[in-house]
Parts: sequence; C-alpha cells; structure tokens
Amino acid sequence: MADFEFPVDRTAILNFAAALGETNPIYWDEEHAKATPLGGVIAPPTFAVASALWNPEAGLRGIRQIPARQVPPGEADAGRAGSRSGGGGSARLLHGEQRFEYHQPLRAGMRLRVSSRPGRSWEKEGKRGGKLRFRETITELRDEEGVLVVTATSVGIVTEKAVEG
Repeated sequence: MADFEFPVDRTAILNFAAALGETNPIYWDEEHAKATPLGGVIAPPTFAVASALWNPEAGLRGIRQIPARQVPPGEADAGRAGSRSGGGGSARLLHGEQRFEYHQPLRAGMRLRVSSRPGRSWEKEGKRGGKLRFRETITELRDEEGVLVVTATSVGIVTEKAVEG
C-alpha cells in the first residue's frame, strides 16, 4: 500500500460536517473555535476516512468520477471495492468496522502523510455467505513532522460466495 498526502482544508471540513448534519460551530466557525480549549476549527471524528479519496489506489475513485485507479495487467481486481472487472468481487465485499484513535485534533491546514499496513486477519463461518474472511487495515495519518495524528483501523469482510435473496 503506497503512502500518499492528505491535505486537510477548512471547506472540506465544513462540507463533511454539513453532510453529517453536524451543527456544532467547532467545525466551521473560526471565532467560536478560537475561544474553545482546542483553539481553532477541527474536523469531525470520522473525517479521517476522507483521506481515502486522496489514495491513488482507492477502489472507489472511479465510482466518484475521480480519475480511476489503473489496474496493472495481471493484477487481480476481484474483491476490491468498486471493482469493475467482473466476477462479482465487490458483491462479496463488506465494510465490517471502522475505528479511529485520535492522538491530536485534525485541523484545517494540516498536510498529513497517510500510510496503511495489514493488521490481523481471521475467518468465521457465515450463515448465508459461506466462510467469511475478515481483514484489518491499519492506517496512520502523520503531520509534516512525522507526529502521529490519527490511527484508523478498518475491517473488511469477504464472503466465500455472494449472498442471494
């Protein structure tokens, strides 16, 4: 998994908060935010997931009309989110869980370096989809000095077969 940069801008924070229906001015009102112990506008707790849109290898890039990821010849694409190579891979992929551990607030103006690595993996027998394969991905977002800002852990689940009806 390649590292990439994630610029955090105030408009993106505002839009993300609005999409959540969030009304807390800490996410958009600079004057209000300056008067709080946090001292400025911060991002909502799940905002770190927006970093995936900056990942040049993200499977969802093509779906959102951002230039699609180019799959190298011979690389299997089945099972990736947004897979368009057929085979029903994305029909067997589930997002199981997402956790965020904040080491400091995410602030507008930060330019974060994002790196991901595999975490734990395990299997479990499902009722309708056959064997379920769980796989964690641990993503770290670091500031320009290399200080850890957020650790995000996601769990993807691939079913042995597509669940029908």
